[in-house]
Amino acid sequence: MASIGFAHNHYDAVIVGARCAGAATGMLLARQGARVLIVDREPYGSDTMSTHALMRGAVMQLANWGVLHNVAATGVPPVKTTAFIYGEQPPIDIEITPQNGVSALYAPRRHALDKALVDAARRSGAEVHHGIKCLDLLPASIGSIGGVFLSDSHHGIYKISADLVIGADGRNSTVAQLAGAGYVKRGTHASRCIYGYFEGLNPCGYRWHWGEGAAGGIIPTNNGQACVFLCLPQEARATYRAALKPDGFRAEIARLMPQMARELAAGKLVQRLTGFSGEPGYMRQACGDGWALVGDAGYFKDPITAHGITDALRDAQILADSWGSGRLNDYAVTRDALSHDLLRLSDTIAAYDWTLPQLAELHQSLNLTMKANQRWIAEHLYSLPKAA
Repeated sequence: MASIGFAHNHYDAVIVGARCAGAATGMLLARQGARVLIVDREPYGSDTMSTHALMRGAVMQLANWGVLHNVAATGVPPVKTTAFIYGEQPPIDIEITPQNGVSALYAPRRHALDKALVDAARRSGAEVHHGIKCLDLLPASIGSIGGVFLSDSHHGIYKISADLVIGADGRNSTVAQLAGAGYVKRGTHASRCIYGYFEGLNPCGYRWHWGEGAAGGIIPTNNGQACVFLCLPQEARATYRAALKPDGFRAEIARLMPQMARELAAGKLVQRLTGFSGEPGYMRQACGDGWALVGDAGYFKDPITAHGITDALRDAQILADSWGSGRLNDYAVTRDALSHDLLRLSDTIAAYDWTLPQLAELHQSLNLTMKANQRWIAEHLYSLPKAA
């Protein structure tokens, strides 16, 4: 076997997955002087399923890393307000107040966000290859990982050794499966979600709608479009199937959340609807001897709280900090402590067994948990070396 096409046979870290979690982790490790290889099976600049919304913590980190201006330059509009709309009650409008260098939120398409982070990782010194998949892990000793076996589209196989293999390869993580990462905590509920991109809507901030047994949202993103989504309980199979068709999507929103339907009336669907039948949230074991997991590979929540990208970027920072200090196990301790309440509340909301007043109380608890995460992020923002 040969490593033709790769700059080295050995790396400090090999990261499987070049989406937001993997690219951000690779960028941060490279800025600390690590020799980093990042691989992804998908093409550079490809899209993926996402709700797009970045919360304040994610924007704080992107700004601190010197990446936010590149994300904003993709044409994603700044979001200055967010609103919670419970049934037919008047919207609860919240201004985004300037804090920790953040005066607006953003919801970039994933091809724009991930590409910006990959480019930043490359500028920071990381080596990135697309069209490469992980076949297996290379054992260093009993219970220890010492590298990866990779393959390309031409069926070439490459043996690469590494001090640390990081799985950033999503919910069905190959690295997690091969490393035997067990579940630390698992949820019991899962939303069925459908989303599509609309144009012609009035400019607005984040619009979070809630009806009895349903949730929806309008999230402004790139190219003057908005990501519009509908979330349903797991048992609502018939409604989910009906809403996968454009007319059914509008009809179910009108039935379940009339106020959202009125906001959507002038919009035109410009891309095929995408459905996600749901999966309960979980936390897998964060790391072991020679390996770690970041992003959805290690920690996934129901998308109903739209906090996945924000947590993925947070965990990239925790993992890079832990590697830099030589205490990898600190990653697991910190990640689990910051994630427990977010996972619990997301799972509780995804049960859909609340009344709207009860849901408002759950959102207040979620807000407190998000602020606790933002405080941790603010305390750990520091001046990293910036790539040229």
